[in-house]
Amino acid sequence: MKQPELGQKISELRKSKGLTQEELVEQCNISVRTIQRIEAGEVTPRSYTIKTILSALDYDLEKIKYEDSLVTKKFKKLLLLDIDDSKEISFLIRQLSIAWISGIVYFILGFAEFAVDYFRYYEDEMVTNPAVYIILKLVILASVILFTRGFILTAKIFKNYLLRITAFLFIFICVVFYIYDILSLHINDFDYQFVLGAEAITYGVIGILFGISVLRLQKGLGGIATTTGIFEIVTYSCMVTIFLALVGLVLLTPTILLEIILLYKVYTLLKAKQQEINTD
Repeated sequence: MKQPELGQKISELRKSKGLTQEELVEQCNISVRTIQRIEAGEVTPRSYTIKTILSALDYDLEKIKYEDSLVTKKFKKLLLLDIDDSKEISFLIRQLSIAWISGIVYFILGFAEFAVDYFRYYEDEMVTNPAVYIILKLVILASVILFTRGFILTAKIFKNYLLRITAFLFIFICVVFYIYDILSLHINDFDYQFVLGAEAITYGVIGILFGISVLRLQKGLGGIATTTGIFEIVTYSCMVTIFLALVGLVLLTPTILLEIILLYKVYTLLKAKQQEINTD
C-alpha cells in the first residue's frame, strides 16, 4: 500500500486501539515526528519501520497487501481489464473470440453512428429520438471496449507494453467522448466543431502510438501486423491534422477491418496451439 493510503490506515488502526501518537512511539521506539509524517503521508517508511508499527498495533502486514491487491483487482474488473494470460488457453481463446466479434459489431454499427452524427452536427437534425441515440452510443461504446480489450490481451501475450498502454488510453478516451456525446443532448450551447476537433487530435495522437505498437507485433504475427500498423499510422496522422480528418475517416474503414483480422489471427494461432496441446 502506498502513501497517503498507508498513513491513513496506520492512523485508523492507532485510533481504533485508543492510542495517541506519543503512546504508539513508546512501543515502536521511533520519534513522534516520524509517526506524524507517516500518518500525514509526507514520507514512505522503510519496510522494517512499517512492520514495527503494525506489530505494535497488532496488525498483520499481509492484510494490508491483500487489501491493496483486492482494490486493484476490483478496479481492473470495473474497467473490463482483468485479463490473466497465465490462465488456461481456452480462457484466452474465449476472450479473443469476444474481442473480434465485438469488432465486427462496432464496424457495422459505426456506419449508423456516422449517419446519425452527420445529420446531428452538419444538418442540425436528429434522425432518431434521444433514447435510440443514447442506446446506439452505449452499445457502440461497449463493443469498442470489448474490441480494444482484445488488444490488451494480445499485448500481454506478446509482451508489448506500448500496445497495452495505448489500448487502455483508447478505452479511456472513448468513454470520455461517448459520455460527452450523450450529455451534449442536454447542453444548449454545444460547440460541435470544437469537440470534433478535439476528438480528431486526441484519437489521432493515440492512434499513431497504437499503430507503432502494432508494428512491433510483426515478429509474431507477420505481414498482417505490418499492414495494420501502417494503415493505423496513416489514418490517424490524417486525423491529427484536422483538415485531413475526412480522409482519415475514409481510411478508418479498412483500418478497423485490418484490426479485426489481426485479432482473429491471434485467435486462430491460439486455437492451433490448443490443438497441438490436445494432440500431445
